[in-house]
Amino acid sequence: MATPNSSTATGTGPSGGIRPSGATSPSIFALTTERIVTAAVLVAITIILGVIPGIGFIPIPNITGNATIEHLPTIVGSTIEGPTVGMVTGLAFGLLSFMRATSPLFKDPLVAILPRLLIGLTPWLVFSALRRVQLDLAAGAAGFVGAATNTIFVLGIAIARGYLKPEIIPLILPQAIAEAIIATILNIAIVRAVSITRLALVRAPDKADRAKMSY
Repeated sequence: MATPNSSTATGTGPSGGIRPSGATSPSIFALTTERIVTAAVLVAITIILGVIPGIGFIPIPNITGNATIEHLPTIVGSTIEGPTVGMVTGLAFGLLSFMRATSPLFKDPLVAILPRLLIGLTPWLVFSALRRVQLDLAAGAAGFVGAATNTIFVLGIAIARGYLKPEIIPLILPQAIAEAIIATILNIAIVRAVSITRLALVRAPDKADRAKMSY
């Protein structure tokens, strides 16, 4: 049975992302055709999640009013293609949040846009550091850190700029943990699927001539 060997098949060049072992990785910020197409698809998904009610922003009965999975395309883009695709997707997320804002909090570009750009960077840093250890571990950690980046920087900047008070942190913490766990699980699943598609498959050697085998 053919199975991907995540410990040896994953490329380990400086550009991040998933590449077959031995493949030449483009530079970190190079805009290849593959990256442009991936970014376009992820931006489209981000827009769909943002504009269709109840998908990207899920209403919940707490002080924030919504839980979000809107950051997931940015995390995935950063993990599988590196910071260029991640930050382009994050910019789309931030602009969508800024343009659709109904509260002063997200009408501030420092709150709406800057943290989302950082989501495009931090998962790549984590994935690049850990993928030599184990692919699923690297993908899971990247997903968790990406979600945490969104929460920490949105809350931190909002508090620093006087939109929120520090007392709100314990109220938001359970939601933030849940969002990080969801991002962890989904990023592992997506990165695993991409790795199976992209990486060379390792197949057990045939013990007999295939032409003489009965099927």
